[in-house]
Amino acid sequence: MADRFERYSRQMILPGWGGREGQARLAEKKAVVIGCGALGSHVASHLARAGVGRLVLADRDFVEFHNLPRQALYAEADAENGVPKAVAAARRLRQINSLVEIEEHVVDVNADTVEELIRGADVVMDGADNFEVRYLVNEACVKHRIPWVYGGVLGTYGLSAAILPGQTPCLRCLLGPMPPPGSVPTCETVGVLGPAVAVVAALEATEGLKILLGRDQDLLRSLVMVDVWNGDFERARVQKGESRCPVCDDGQYELLTAEQGSVTVVLCGRNAVQITPRPAQRVNLQALAERLSGIGTVISNEYLLRLEVEGQQLTVFPDGRTIVKGTSDPQQARALVARYVGM
Repeated sequence: MADRFERYSRQMILPGWGGREGQARLAEKKAVVIGCGALGSHVASHLARAGVGRLVLADRDFVEFHNLPRQALYAEADAENGVPKAVAAARRLRQINSLVEIEEHVVDVNADTVEELIRGADVVMDGADNFEVRYLVNEACVKHRIPWVYGGVLGTYGLSAAILPGQTPCLRCLLGPMPPPGSVPTCETVGVLGPAVAVVAALEATEGLKILLGRDQDLLRSLVMVDVWNGDFERARVQKGESRCPVCDDGQYELLTAEQGSVTVVLCGRNAVQITPRPAQRVNLQALAERLSGIGTVISNEYLLRLEVEGQQLTVFPDGRTIVKGTSDPQQARALVARYVGM
């Protein structure tokens, strides 16, 4: 193989990169990408192509055809064969850059798995598809003092921010309490534009590379907001407010405790999976029914909401408990709940 630095020659001459020393430093770093969907696949591609030394990929889902318009690294064959996203992404990235050590995990990121996944990371990159995982990652990174980069996209709008525990506000500071299930739209209900994903992923990856290269002084330290359809970009300086944050000020890691997070149970003999948030979270069934109208067949009353979609049946109760009928796979069930309920 040619000089391993040759492939990186165009980025090594950039101001702030640090030439060969900077590139060698990057090759010693470990990045963890939580979620390999739209944002995660793009972010992972940027980091692997840039030459990060070790890349850890974690995702519970598998490739489907509706992923292909906006999710990098995947092909029709992956969708046809139902290849797990982490596996397909790792396979492709090894073809792109064999110098990067890639570790893939087909796993649900939850309170039982997140701390081990991020152990020893120099940066954690957000590619999650729901708020529960993002707030969980925030708690884990704050607890272990690991920098991480938040990103989110919905429709044509997206935002991103780098979070340095002990130096910047955490996600709980920036966005407030975690929204209850069903209270916010998801990309399955309002759509998502591929170029919007690419823009936000580029912002995320750039901040992540600054952290890996030791260029904290170059971080934007802002919440960047962009609407690519309208061409609007905004930056809001992030700073701690006067009120104390339960996470980064008081060390209350509720989602990391046994009493918190979603409990998933396969219902014996019913080809169904029940997902229960702890503690119970009230769901406005009427508002959820309105958001899901047109997505699939929706039936709702004061006791429950039932959605028929993708050959599955989701039954949502007012306390946030959801039964996914038509599968016995917990990861598939959690993915469906994340898409349509937003939990």
